[in-house]
Parts: sequence; C-alpha cells; structure tokens
Amino acid sequence: MRRPPGRRPPAREPALPIRFGSGGWRGVLGEEFRFERARALAAAVARWAREERPGAPLLVAHDTRFLADRAAAEIAAVLVAEGARVLRAEGPLPTPVACRAVVRRRCGAALVVTASHNPAEYLGIKVIGASGACAPRAVTARLERDAAARLRRPPPRSPAPGTSRPVRILEPYLDDLAARLERRVLARSGLHVVYDAFHGAGAGVLDRLLERCGVRVSLRRGAPDPCFGGDAPDPTRERLGPLAAAVRAARGRRLGVATDGDGDRFAAVDASGRVLAESEALALLVDHLASTRGVRGVLALSRSAGSLAARVAEIHGLRVVRPGFGFGPLAALLAEGSADLAGDESGGFAWAPFARDKDGILAAALLAERVALQRVPLRESLRALERRVGRSACGRTALAASPGLAAKLARLAADPPARFDGARVRAVDARDGLRLDLDDGGFVLWRASGTEPLLRVHAEAPSAAGLRRRLRAAQGLAGGTERALRTR
Repeated sequence: MRRPPGRRPPAREPALPIRFGSGGWRGVLGEEFRFERARALAAAVARWAREERPGAPLLVAHDTRFLADRAAAEIAAVLVAEGARVLRAEGPLPTPVACRAVVRRRCGAALVVTASHNPAEYLGIKVIGASGACAPRAVTARLERDAAARLRRPPPRSPAPGTSRPVRILEPYLDDLAARLERRVLARSGLHVVYDAFHGAGAGVLDRLLERCGVRVSLRRGAPDPCFGGDAPDPTRERLGPLAAAVRAARGRRLGVATDGDGDRFAAVDASGRVLAESEALALLVDHLASTRGVRGVLALSRSAGSLAARVAEIHGLRVVRPGFGFGPLAALLAEGSADLAGDESGGFAWAPFARDKDGILAAALLAERVALQRVPLRESLRALERRVGRSACGRTALAASPGLAAKLARLAADPPARFDGARVRAVDARDGLRLDLDDGGFVLWRASGTEPLLRVHAEAPSAAGLRRRLRAAQGLAGGTERALRTR
C-alpha cells in the first residue's frame, strides 16, 4: 500500500551519545538516562569484560535512588543474556563496598547504578574495573563507542530476567575495615559521632562499623529517600548546617561526619560545629596514616586539591604527584601500585591497602580513629599541623554553565592576566580548564564539571578572608566582569 502524498514515516529520535564524566555516566532520568541506553552500555561492558577476563563474574549493585533497583535488574538481565556469570549485591549499598567486592571476588568488572552526589532527578552507572577502581578513560571511551553502535541498531526488546546469584558483600567489607582500625582505642574513647548520611547508601554502613567498634553514633537523614529530602546528597559546606548544629548541641568528645549519596565522598565537622574544608580533612588523614601506620611512598593529589596536604606529606617523607583533575587519574595510580594515598578537592580519599578508589566510609572512620587516639578535637589537631607547615585556605564554588561563560573563559585562557587578585601570575595551565598559579602560593582554577552542567571554580589563598575574596573575583567572570578580574 502506497503512502499518501506528502506523508513521510516518522523519523527515529537520534540516539543521545553516552558520555562518561569524571565519575561514571549519569544524566537526568528519562532524558539522558534511559533504560535502553543503560542496556546498551551493559552489553558493551559485558563484551569488554569478556575479552579482558574471560569467565570472571560481573557484579551489579545500586544505591538508594529512584528506579536504581529496577535499572540494576535490567542490567543484570542483559549481562546474563550476554553469557556472563552475574552476582547481584543485596540491597542498596555504597559504591566503595562494590569496589572492594570486585577485588575480593575476583570479578571482571562491576556496574553500580548510582548518580553519586547529583540531585535526585539524576541516575547513572559507574563501571568498576577488576582493580577495584573506576574504569579509566581509555576503557570508557571504548564503552561509549560500543554503546553508540548498539543504539544505532533497531532497539532490542527488554531481555527476559536472567539468572543471577545474589551475594552479600557488605559484611566482608565491614569485617575488613574494622580489622584495620584501632578498635580498643575507639571503644574506650567515649567518642560520640554524629553521622549525616544524606538519605544515601552510607546509612547502615558507617554507623554499623563505628558501633561495632564501640563508638556511640547518632544517625541523621538515615532513612532511604529517593528525593534526598529535596536537596542534592552532596555534603558541601552549605548543606552541612543541620549536622553542625547537632554536633554543637552534643556533649563530650564528639565529631561530625557525612557521606554523599553513594558513600564515596565525605565531609567532617569539628566539635565546635565548624565544617572542615576538604583540604584540611585531607591533610589530617595524611598526617594520621603517616604517623600511626608509617605510611610512606607517594601521595597522589588532584591538581585542584590545594597545598596543605602536600606540605604535610613532605614533612613525613612522602613524595607528592599531581597527575590531573578528578579522582580518575589518582585511582589509576593506586591500581597500578604507583601511589599509596590519594585525595582530591571534593571529599575524595583512598588508602591503597584497603581502597583503590575514593571511599568516604574509610575516610570518616579514620578521622574518628584520629580523634579517639589524640583525644583532642580535629580543629586542635589541625592548628598543630599548621604551626608546622603553615596555613592556607582552599575552597570551591560553582557557576551555571553557559556558552557565554565558556567563551569568556576561552578568551581569558588565550590572553591570561599578569596579575589576579593582587598577586602576580607565575604560571598558566590551560590543558583542562584554566589554572593560574599565583606568587603568594595560591591559585585560581576554572573547569567544566564532568557530571553536571556547571563550571567549577577552585581557589587557594593564604587566609580564609583571602579565599573568599579570590572566589568572588573568579565568580565575577559569570557576570561580565572579565576586565575587573584581569586588573585586580
């Protein structure tokens, strides 16, 4: 039968490309993240893992997000249809638990359905390699190409639910981490930890671990909530007010900690209710492990992590390397044995004997151990460190990305200023965003987010007041004040 004149068959909607950011692939549910796209990616992972580690099982896990369990079931069915042996983690779990299980169970890979710290409307997938770290860029580029090729074909029908074996991976994680902590010291310390789980997958994990070690824990925002209480599950300073108030209201030796939606990032609040900057918490962790475990070797830092942790590392004899932005390059060094510790500017931390990718549960537990051992608040420990290595203030903010903002940044990179915020620019790095190193020891950095439509702004200054001023100057770029930025 001929079509009526002037009528054309409906065109297929072009397939959106799958693009991995610094922490996996993620997008708004129903828009960029769709089940047919998740299935295409799962099939691509099955093929890659089959070539890399034939016969090794593949692990599937998920966090507390809306439809994350359903997406995990679809992914598992695709993997089974591709001939893989599939292990299904029971219940929502933090990503670090899955990362460790990959190594313990000798899996070829894991797919974790999570959008980490992104707002509730996002969903995503992290692909964990056999090393227990997120797959590097060379692998994710291949997965992007393979998934794109599959999406160009006629859409396959949803696979029938296959057979996958449920596995319990939380208890081995808790056992392994508890064995690395000073449990007697923790039990005798009288420490009270106030833990804000941000309605994420860390609830029932960090609190159970600390309670097992004899620590009193008050859990906040622990009930699973796919809407995360109406806010993003990202433990940034502006979202930690309720935790800070709860810590101030507590009595005795106390500490506040928080983790993000999938438990790979952490934040800390001192006994006074002061939120520690990520650079401060990282410096304390480096000092703690170097002092109590004799950790030496290499500390890998992101290029936006500030200098405080680096200075602490150097007094302990650790060599510092900065391979790039985000945690991916750091995880690669941990996985290949070229780094012993790693940290970034956004609450990412790993200690290679236990974790080869960022682990917020591990970081929070180690900070609790430090308070228990030293029997002084974190702020007092920090001041003692600063008397040895000097003070600095490092922080970040974000701007809504736009073509106009990108154009201004490109012009600034093409013709960088000689001075910024009253300091001389001693080096310019435009390899990924734009970083200006300043002669007062600080820096300013603009860089596009790999997971959200945002421009990240990072800065370091000799003082907290200087940091606030520097971040305001950098933010001025969004308001058409490029000239003011360049002449301060």
